[in-house]
Amino acid sequence: MFLQTLKLDWLSNVHRDALAGLVVALALIPEASAFSIIAGVDPKVGLYASFSICVITAFAGGRPGMISAATGAMALVMVTLVKDHGLQYLLAATVLTGVLQILAGAFKLGALMRFVSRSVVTGFVNALAILIFMAQLPELTGVGWVVYAMTAAGLAIIYGFPYLTKAVPSPLVTIVVLTAVAMALKLDIRTVGDMGELPGSLPVFLLPDVPLNLETLKIIFPYALTLAAVGLLESMMTASIVDELTGTPSNKNRECMGQGVANIATGFIGGMAGCAMIGQSVINVKSGGRGRLSTLLAGVFLLLMVVFLGRWVGQIPMAALVAVMIMVSIGTFRWDSLIALRAHPPSSSVVMVATVLVTVFTHDLAKGVLVGVLLSALFFAHKVGRIVRVHPSREDEGALHVYSVMGQVFFASSDSFLAAFDFKESAGKVRIDVSRAHFWDITAVSALDKVVLKFRREGAKVEVVGLNEASATLVDRFAVHDKPGAAEQFVH
Repeated sequence: MFLQTLKLDWLSNVHRDALAGLVVALALIPEASAFSIIAGVDPKVGLYASFSICVITAFAGGRPGMISAATGAMALVMVTLVKDHGLQYLLAATVLTGVLQILAGAFKLGALMRFVSRSVVTGFVNALAILIFMAQLPELTGVGWVVYAMTAAGLAIIYGFPYLTKAVPSPLVTIVVLTAVAMALKLDIRTVGDMGELPGSLPVFLLPDVPLNLETLKIIFPYALTLAAVGLLESMMTASIVDELTGTPSNKNRECMGQGVANIATGFIGGMAGCAMIGQSVINVKSGGRGRLSTLLAGVFLLLMVVFLGRWVGQIPMAALVAVMIMVSIGTFRWDSLIALRAHPPSSSVVMVATVLVTVFTHDLAKGVLVGVLLSALFFAHKVGRIVRVHPSREDEGALHVYSVMGQVFFASSDSFLAAFDFKESAGKVRIDVSRAHFWDITAVSALDKVVLKFRREGAKVEVVGLNEASATLVDRFAVHDKPGAAEQFVH
């Protein structure tokens, strides 16, 4: 079993994993540098983090072929911490972020992904595609025609080269060709080297230089908690997307713990906290990467290039990487979701659009997903709350009034449940048959109390039959209609 897993995850796709890893590494360099600048730290902080997180999640993560590194979503959370307290507190927060993520994995919080609807995932993907495209606009604003020509040529190679051969990923060909052209013609255009100075040495182990006391914990804990939540949310969503793209499953709880281990190690080598990157993960998958080897090599290639080949890597024109990222945004966007807006139920479309709008306007993936999940829950509760039915009938020549309850009784359906009973015409004996119903919460139990006690106040004898085990446990614990003095306690 172990050898079979080893072969599947590491050795089943060596050639394409290696090439995909190289493409991802080249695309990671400007992104990691840019995210470092957003966070207010030196570019090497993001580059070291991207190397560390890639390598460690290749072994410890739960989703083969997924790329994790320094990200923009995480960088935005760090801005205030770095500004107010400096880099060392960021490193300490990164370590604590990892600890919290390991705890999340240990408590199996990855299973919460099953509460994220497909509409939310689609909205998340579409919003991220838009944000990826928008992130390229600064490189295309206020520039000369040469940049536009290079970007257009890059897109032509990306989409045209696969018609010649698919042995080499077209994004890699684009980067190599455009870099060669820019160097040969000595074009005066923006390059990777203009993003900031690349590190000239390997990372070393170091302890964050902060006081080990309660005051430090008070400073870093809120940031670490937010970083852990944002990181896990983005990682779980990305894992689900890669699952769908590759048609293979992943272990979400293992991914939580893998992200945690990676962030702890990253904090000890001078890197910032990171998480899964949907853009880079899509690049990896589109370039043929499927196994853990592609993730490992992306990190290794990244470090080798910035440390030992920095002079050459710095010459890569940003136009080439912009073309690659535009390809990613086009490929990431679910174009069929636009057609489905009219075909799908209105509630699903509203959830998808709301997720997109909130994410794009706030530039915060966590807020977009949170709004989508909350809307999904509200629509679901409203829908389920409408399907409770109560069928009245009479037995024993009209002396016994039977109410058969069907459906789910909970806070959203309790009013409908109450309104279905006729308390004035049920004098005598009343049987409430709930064998085809389920009581979910104390609001449902309270509604049952009200029904029983109202009938009693009208002089009827009431019996409740058919409670399933879970409902009976809840009713036995919280109901008052079967307690002494219940009628006196009942309040209209």
